[in-house]
Amino acid sequence: MRTPLQKGEKILLITYSSWTSLVLPALTALLGVAAAVFIVFHFQFVWGWLIALIGIVSWLIRYYTWKVNIWVVTNFRVIDETGLLRHYAKESPLDKINNISYDQSVAGRLFNFGHVEIQTAAEVGATDYYNVNHPKRLKDTITAAQADYKNWQYSNQAMQMAAALDSRQGGAQKMDAPQVAAELEKLFELKMKGALTEEEYLRAKARLLGH
Repeated sequence: MRTPLQKGEKILLITYSSWTSLVLPALTALLGVAAAVFIVFHFQFVWGWLIALIGIVSWLIRYYTWKVNIWVVTNFRVIDETGLLRHYAKESPLDKINNISYDQSVAGRLFNFGHVEIQTAAEVGATDYYNVNHPKRLKDTITAAQADYKNWQYSNQAMQMAAALDSRQGGAQKMDAPQVAAELEKLFELKMKGALTEEEYLRAKARLLGH
């Protein structure tokens, strides 16, 4: 992957387009080699090796193009990278993805490739990935990463709130009733989402109420 990772970011999955897209170029290259061997040894034309060279080079170009066209799922985003000589990358942050789905044709079910569609909050609408190898695995990885990312956001929010409460308490700053009610509501919401345990919730609540 050529896109640099952010601080704290880690790769969860790298997937490619289906290997079936390499079959025809490979057969063409083999046919070129076979034709070259026949021409050189049957007709004694040395230039026949040029056909084999063209076939092999075209196969290598196709292979390395396939190798750099990837989809990457991290704990922060989904990255679509393409380009052998030039580099193109499109990112979809996990918190901006609203829905993800996939479908497979009959051939796709046989060879395990398909089309993945990601609906984001951006104005451009859907992002489509075609001929994806193991499309269900890509979908499941993104879905799991989204859940983990939300839990991380809630935990981070809880830590920030605890730090803010400690700061207010240390500075002997008092909040009025509406502020206390708003903070209590946030604490309860974090507990319901699983970001705070019951013990952490009660401790933060007591600290907020000055007990």
